[in-house]
Amino acid sequence: MSSRFIPYGHHSLGADDIQAVLEVLKSDWLTQGPMVQKFEEAFAAYCGARYAVAVSSGTAALHLAALAAGFTPGDEVITSPITFVASANCVAYVGARPVFADIDSQTGCIDVREISRRLTPATKGIIPVHFAGQPCAMGAVAVLAREHGLTMIEDAAHALGSSYLVDGEEFRTGCCAHSDMTVFSLHPVKHIAAGEGGVITTNDENLYQQLCLLRSHGITRDVGRMEANDGPWYYEMQALGFNYRITDFQCALALSQLKKLDAFVARRRAIATKYRQAFESNPSLGLLAEHPDARSSYHLFVILSLGLDRSGLFRDLRERNIGVNVHYIPVHLQPFYRENYGYRAGDYPLAEEYYRHAITIPLYPAMSDNDVDLVIEAVYRCVKALSS
Repeated sequence: MSSRFIPYGHHSLGADDIQAVLEVLKSDWLTQGPMVQKFEEAFAAYCGARYAVAVSSGTAALHLAALAAGFTPGDEVITSPITFVASANCVAYVGARPVFADIDSQTGCIDVREISRRLTPATKGIIPVHFAGQPCAMGAVAVLAREHGLTMIEDAAHALGSSYLVDGEEFRTGCCAHSDMTVFSLHPVKHIAAGEGGVITTNDENLYQQLCLLRSHGITRDVGRMEANDGPWYYEMQALGFNYRITDFQCALALSQLKKLDAFVARRRAIATKYRQAFESNPSLGLLAEHPDARSSYHLFVILSLGLDRSGLFRDLRERNIGVNVHYIPVHLQPFYRENYGYRAGDYPLAEEYYRHAITIPLYPAMSDNDVDLVIEAVYRCVKALSS
């Protein structure tokens, strides 16, 4: 048994990260200062996109993306049922209808064939979720979006540092080569931390300007964009926006973390490889596949209990101080979605089957090799006890 609790995810901060934050705290700016732009420029460059807009959370990023996309009441937007609720909530926030498409049982990502089945004349957008760090079949989803004139917002909250192939060419997630916008999270359990925070990348200047406007109350001080100008104090509220700004000290932390992202992803992939080697031949466990056209950045590592009591396995691992979790309860089964949109059990059988078996085990860069070994040993022991 582990002598200490090993959580499923955890941030990795060093003295350099702390120093970066301290320098901003000692400066003239705590928010709305130069560090936000510095981080945005570095983030866009990393992803290979023209623009990045940093905001207060991944959920705020999704909300602004849905607003900028122009989704309105009467529209339908398709996303995955296996995701955090924010992926669908952002559609509901703007009055549109969240529609789900079932998953590919091999990867846990949304299945493009199921997206096709859910298209109606009211469909205006797709929000594919790069689940657990693995990009969806972006080439196929992009073709579908173009054919039907749909706006695509990639939910890459799990997938910073990942990449995918289309026709043999590699693209970094967030480059927006096949989508209109991509959304990321800077929550502490994600690939880089800002405390809370989110980012939207895009290559469309009009979307970029709209996102910037909506992030800060819909207010602009840009003389070239204003209808009038009473003087240097003047500003205009041109849209009903929100206070979704991020602070300079958060961006200082995120910028410091961004410099270590590739090392973080490499460590995550190394841990995932060790888990695969340990569990892939165990008949009581299933694993999500990494598609040959995707390079996952492994936000999560999910094991599937096969022929075992999932609740018992979860409980036994927690008792051994292994901080397992479940990602996710299918969104369509949440009371809000059942009561307001009429979804019910049985609507998305592959997502529901996945949920009945899924357990997320610890994976984060600061895990030591000994930590990884402790997780593997605990899983083995618990599986053996439940199988006997």
